[in-house]
Amino acid sequence: MATWVEKVTGSLEDKRRYRQYQARAAALPQSYRVAIEAVERYLTYYGGIASGAEIVRMFDDLIVLFEQAAADGTPMWSVVGEDPVEFVEVFVANYSAGRWINKERQLLIEAMRRAEQVEGGLG
Repeated sequence: MATWVEKVTGSLEDKRRYRQYQARAAALPQSYRVAIEAVERYLTYYGGIASGAEIVRMFDDLIVLFEQAAADGTPMWSVVGEDPVEFVEVFVANYSAGRWINKERQLLIEAMRRAEQVEGGLG
C-alpha cells in the first residue's frame, strides 16, 4: 500500500529505479551516452507516457539495450538503424499501456457510446 507521500509525489520505488537508470546511462561510453540522452529526450516528447511505472520499465529496457551494445562494441547506428526517429517510435509502441492518449481514446469511445444511447432514446 502506498504511503501518503507516494500518493502525493509518486512511487518512491520508481524514483529510485529512475535514478539508477540515470547513473547507468552516465556510466556508458561517451558516444552511447550522447545517443541515449538524445533517444531519452525524444521519448519524453513523443512517447506521451503518463504512468511512472511504465516510464521506468521503458528506460530499464533502453539502458539494457545500450549497455549490451556498448559491451559488444556495436556501433550506435547499428542499434538505432538508419532512422533514429523510427527506432524511438517503434520502441515506444511497446509501452503503449502507459500512454496518456490511451486514456483519451477510451474517453472518446465511452462518450460516443453515451451519445448513441441518448440518440437511441430520442428516436
